[in-house]
Amino acid sequence: MVPSEENQLVPKEDMLWRCRQSIFDEMKKKFSQIESAADEPRVLCIIQDTTNSKTVNERITLNLPASTPVKRLFEDVATKVGYVNGTFDLIWGNGVNVADTTPLDQSSDKFVVDAGFESGKKNFLHLTDKDGEQPQIALEESGGADGHNPDRFIGPLPREGSVGCSSDYVSQNYSYSSILSKSETGYVGLVNQAMTCYLNSLLQTLFMTPEFRNALYKWEFEESEEDPVTSIPYQLQRLFVLLQTSKKRAIETTDVTRSFGWDSSEAWQQHDVQELCRVMFDALEQKWKQTEQADLINQLYQGKLKDYVRCLECGYESWRIDTYLDIPLVIRPYGSNQAFASVEEALHAFIQPEILDGPNQYFCERCKKKCDARKGLRFLHFPYLLTLQLKRFDFDYTTMHRIKLNDRMTFPEELDMGSFIDIEDEKSPQTESCTDSGAENEGSCHSDQMSNDFSNDDGVDEGICLESNSTVERISKAANEKNSLLYELFSVMVHSGSAAGGHYYACIKSFSDDQWYSFNDQHVSKITHEDIKKTYGGTSGSRGYYSSAFASSTNAYMLIYRLKDTMRNAKFLDVNEYPEHIKRLVEKEKELEEQEKRQREIERNTCKIKLFCMHPVKQIMMENKLEVHKDKTLKEAVEIAYKIMDLEEAVPLNCCRLVKYDEFHDYLERSYEGEEDTPMGILLGGVKSTYMFDLLLETRRPDQTFQCYKPGEVMVKVHVVDLKQETVAPPISVRAYLNQTVTEFKHLISKAIHLPAETMRVVLERCYNDLRLLNVANKTLKTEGFFRSNKVFIESSESQDRQLAFTESQLWKLLDRHANTIRLYVSLPEQSPGTQIRRTVFQKASGDSGNLDEICDRVKGPLGNMKSVEAILEESTEKLKTLSLQQQQQQEGDKGDSSKSTEASDFENIESPSNEADSSTSTENRELENQIQVSDPDNFQSEERSDSDLNNDRSTSSVDSDILSSSHSSDTLCNVDNAPMPLANGLDSHSITSSRRSKANEGKKETWDTAEEDSGTDSEYDESGKSRGETQYMYFKAQPYIAEEGAGEGQKWLLIHVDKRITLSAFKLQLEPFVGVPSSQFKVFRVYANNQEFESIRLNETLSSFSDDNKITIRLGRALKKGEYRVKVYQLLVNDPEPCKFLLDSVFAKGMTVRQSKEELLPQLREQCGLDLTIDRFRLRKKTWKNPGTVFLDYHVYEEDINISSNLEVFLEVLDGAEKMKSMSQLAVLSRRWRPSEMKLEPFQEIVLESSSVDELKEKLSEISGIPLESIEFAKGRGTFPCEISVLEIHQDLDWNPKVSTLNVWPLYICDDGAVIFYRDKTEEVVELTEEQRNELMKKESSRLQKTGHRVTYSPRKEKALKIYLDGAPNKDLTQD
Repeated sequence: MVPSEENQLVPKEDMLWRCRQSIFDEMKKKFSQIESAADEPRVLCIIQDTTNSKTVNERITLNLPASTPVKRLFEDVATKVGYVNGTFDLIWGNGVNVADTTPLDQSSDKFVVDAGFESGKKNFLHLTDKDGEQPQIALEESGGADGHNPDRFIGPLPREGSVGCSSDYVSQNYSYSSILSKSETGYVGLVNQAMTCYLNSLLQTLFMTPEFRNALYKWEFEESEEDPVTSIPYQLQRLFVLLQTSKKRAIETTDVTRSFGWDSSEAWQQHDVQELCRVMFDALEQKWKQTEQADLINQLYQGKLKDYVRCLECGYESWRIDTYLDIPLVIRPYGSNQAFASVEEALHAFIQPEILDGPNQYFCERCKKKCDARKGLRFLHFPYLLTLQLKRFDFDYTTMHRIKLNDRMTFPEELDMGSFIDIEDEKSPQTESCTDSGAENEGSCHSDQMSNDFSNDDGVDEGICLESNSTVERISKAANEKNSLLYELFSVMVHSGSAAGGHYYACIKSFSDDQWYSFNDQHVSKITHEDIKKTYGGTSGSRGYYSSAFASSTNAYMLIYRLKDTMRNAKFLDVNEYPEHIKRLVEKEKELEEQEKRQREIERNTCKIKLFCMHPVKQIMMENKLEVHKDKTLKEAVEIAYKIMDLEEAVPLNCCRLVKYDEFHDYLERSYEGEEDTPMGILLGGVKSTYMFDLLLETRRPDQTFQCYKPGEVMVKVHVVDLKQETVAPPISVRAYLNQTVTEFKHLISKAIHLPAETMRVVLERCYNDLRLLNVANKTLKTEGFFRSNKVFIESSESQDRQLAFTESQLWKLLDRHANTIRLYVSLPEQSPGTQIRRTVFQKASGDSGNLDEICDRVKGPLGNMKSVEAILEESTEKLKTLSLQQQQQQEGDKGDSSKSTEASDFENIESPSNEADSSTSTENRELENQIQVSDPDNFQSEERSDSDLNNDRSTSSVDSDILSSSHSSDTLCNVDNAPMPLANGLDSHSITSSRRSKANEGKKETWDTAEEDSGTDSEYDESGKSRGETQYMYFKAQPYIAEEGAGEGQKWLLIHVDKRITLSAFKLQLEPFVGVPSSQFKVFRVYANNQEFESIRLNETLSSFSDDNKITIRLGRALKKGEYRVKVYQLLVNDPEPCKFLLDSVFAKGMTVRQSKEELLPQLREQCGLDLTIDRFRLRKKTWKNPGTVFLDYHVYEEDINISSNLEVFLEVLDGAEKMKSMSQLAVLSRRWRPSEMKLEPFQEIVLESSSVDELKEKLSEISGIPLESIEFAKGRGTFPCEISVLEIHQDLDWNPKVSTLNVWPLYICDDGAVIFYRDKTEEVVELTEEQRNELMKKESSRLQKTGHRVTYSPRKEKALKIYLDGAPNKDLTQD
């Protein structure tokens, strides 16, 4: 036994070891392959998809072993990009192979290294169309045995680019190429124009209806009789032909909607698909009159029903026959919280009769009295194509909003309608009144359930009995019909969303293969019956009232069934069965599609790039777009660009060339010498949606030669500076290299501009106002900060300026001025008689005896007379200096003067000086001026001034001292070398003096005009006290300018070059000689691009926000000072139809009391508004919108007690008697009595309360009205003053007699003056009005409230009615909206 066992073990052990050895050898082989693969060189492939513009910038990278076959490369690319392998080509796109456009052989077994690929380098490939056809998108295989993918969403299928109704659904995979390739289902989708998904759903349903499509094809369009553009049947024919024959994935519906007479705005209106169906069918019937298709809609879609009323006492029945195109089924009965479970249940409810009893009894013709009756509907005939509308949209009377019912309602795939025809009804002997007609209006047949716009008969023939033989025939026919009323479902139109908006799509069964498809705009896909069940709606829970709020919003809205009748059921016409006119149409559409395809091919191969050109004559940079085919040569592209830029008359073609250009850096990257015959596609790097560079069409004179621009060079714009003339020359372009030294660069420039390099100073402007002197000879340009495009300034004189530090040199100052100088166009005010007087006074005060108009003429003279303008400026400035010194000397010798002025408008005539003054105030004034004139302005200290200080600051002179005291501008702004020299003071045309103050306030120190806080205008001094305008030289140069036509006749313009660091105050001072009045007497308005003007009022701000070529308008008028604000004053007329009336603009200041502002207003009101008031007979109060607010008391101070700002508006209210408001604790309310017995409102009366007590309010109301205290009822007015309300609604609309004890609590919240209180006598009865009186009063009230505009009610945007215009011209149907 043992030997035998041992003999048996030997082979087993041997087998085990052989197996182990085999596994080991296999693993060794695998490891050796892995090692060899690791050692194998690899090929890097970069593939660019050029098949459409959206993917042209996307690149796919593959790192493959060198032994990879070419056909494997195609497979990997197809997998990466998602295309079907074999539907695209790969061509070379780099290096020596760039000109080789032969596609790679996708079936080749060659290794990639043997096919021309280089290992260790980047191999660029272009993915292109194959044989002119777009690549097909690879779609995922359907899962499951039935082809159903359980993960597919059968709702609104995702798509990209649609908006409006479909904005909630975004695609991740959709691209333009998918539109161009037909769906794998073989069906074509429809493009959503914006919100036309409802139209697409209906059109696809009609297309998939064999009877409708075949009948449409049989109709022949006569072009001689109608315009094809407006022919609806013809455009539907074209659309159906395209849906059947097009190779695209989706086609447009714009031609169809254009035939409807719709414009582009209609595409943004979403409508109901059932409404569209009815309107379109009506339009087709109108178009098909007197043709074979005239009765097509009725034959296919029209059914009949009986609307009857039967007396329950005698059996007498009155009825009529109505026609219908669809049956509207209620989802949830009115007042019920439970929906119908199925379509069959809803159909039974549709024909369920109702009992007319009680007040709804029916007057029986036979009984001659009102009797109980049964009213209902009976179906007499069902159409061949049965349309059921599920009424999912309802109105919620609780929220007063439209809602959508998402309750679950099932519908069968086969529907037996035989049970819904009652043939017993036909043999009723009691039927004695009938109407064999259609309803005259839509509401005649259960208006809440029935759609009935397509009745043909209008006559009503009552009391006619049916003949017995006719009855027998109909009974027999009805019985036969009842036995053959089995319908099959073939279209479900689905709505997803809410009542406010959503998305429609259609699920349609093809009669060709009984397969269900989802037609979701441009997407068509296969679905199953399980997907149809998902459109039932609802949830799996119970059907409660709120169940639809939590249900799916995607559910069936419209169902279309076809009668199962082998004799009538048609099949789609085959191609060889088409009528001749359809065959011709098919060929025509195929040719048009081929042309479109060829055009797309051209577009796909067209390079579109920005083109620039500096016009050789006009010297302006022109911009356009160059569109050139990629196969066009550079020479041909130059010819195209030459024509685009319209240079035929400016320069010969041989003096033009295209160069690579960077607009952002204004940099010429390279020129294309010797590449005139190279295709543009190669030069530009292929066809791209956007390029990182532009092209410049460069021009030259015939005697010049083009410069060669090499890659790697940098462009330098060289400006030559002349220190003697103080000019900076226009730039000269020079090309340089970054590795050049500064010395080499100087020699390069020396050759270009012919200036010695030895004495040359080079200044680089690296960025705005960042100047660097290049003084290290061996530094490279790259080290110095040169970039692609640079700006340098060259100065090569031998002046001593070279010895100074750069920042102290004249060169730096000149360049600094050059960088900060802007060009402005200033429009001067037109002259008027008043203006001329003021200018004359100003001129005389300045010591100028000449005529100012002549000066302006000199200023605005020919452009060659620029020197006279500068001379005038210098002369005027010197005169102002002289006058300033004279005034100072005069004030030191005199005891002082003062002046009185009254401000009646924005500015008034300047009065002559008077000598009414006292020496103390003159001394104070002189001390203040001495403080301003000290040589060391750092020691300047501001101080508050009293009224006397203020008056003495206003002694008569040529310039208002307020410019000196608050703006502190002087002519020293134009000369840094001189010490600050203020202009003379004394001119006063706008300040408020003590003569206007109340005597009771004479001893009080006023500071409102010297308030320290920030306001609309500011002090021009910085913290150190030094004038901000005096710290450095500020450049200003003016010259006359002739404005363009249309800029305003009679206006004079100045072209001004000014340093933008100058303050607005100093800028106005420089304008004084040209305007002719002091700077305090004119305003500066900045003009924006849309010609809007805004006043610039902050005197301490610079012009840094301005830029070259900005426009400025100068207007005469009083300019604001520090602490002042322009205030709009309105008159409050509480009992006028328009209670708010604008009066004027005035100026209030911080620190001013209300009484002082009233004093300011008195002369203005008298002169401008014709209101002659005394100061105690009017009040000022807060204005908020149109509501009167807080009453301002005379002692209130602006800024302390009353907030003041630049947009302040106040009411001026004329008082009937003395002011009753004396304290802030009082409350002023406006009361208005309502008289119910007379249906009228009495005028407003003001009541001043000492507290917020309701009892006090009632007492006051009782006093002014005579109503007993216990009978007073009141209510607070609503809305904007005067709280208008209809006298027909005031009795019930207001909250009368609120249960509160104080006015400042809910629901009154009366805490401020101006509240409106309505009150009444509760014992006064409301008058009884007849219907006629009520209607008449309603008209009057409506007219009154409409005029006042105070009745504001919510009015939602009116939904635009859906219309189809038969003549294609909506403007001819304006009366039907």
